[in-house]
Amino acid sequence: MMNAIEVDIFGQRLALQGDADQQYVHELAQYVEGQMNSIARNLTTSTPTKVAILAAINIADQLFKQESRRQAGEAEVERRADGLLQSIDAQIGGEAIL
Repeated sequence: MMNAIEVDIFGQRLALQGDADQQYVHELAQYVEGQMNSIARNLTTSTPTKVAILAAINIADQLFKQESRRQAGEAEVERRADGLLQSIDAQIGGEAIL
């Protein structure tokens, strides 16, 4: 069921439609608002559009960096699992049970 959720971001009231939990949507809106306010404080002149674009770039950067960390962690887990499997295989005399 689609929910209508109203949020305020950077002085703009928006009505959002979706299946997400209302509290979650408000947390997202607060995060975006925080990013925009942080950027606006550091600019001498700006428009809401410019602030929104810079906030979107910052949020995308955070997402890309987090994904890179996740992939690196996943590769490390695979590397360690392979090492453990090789160690187990060596301990049981090369007989693999699968």
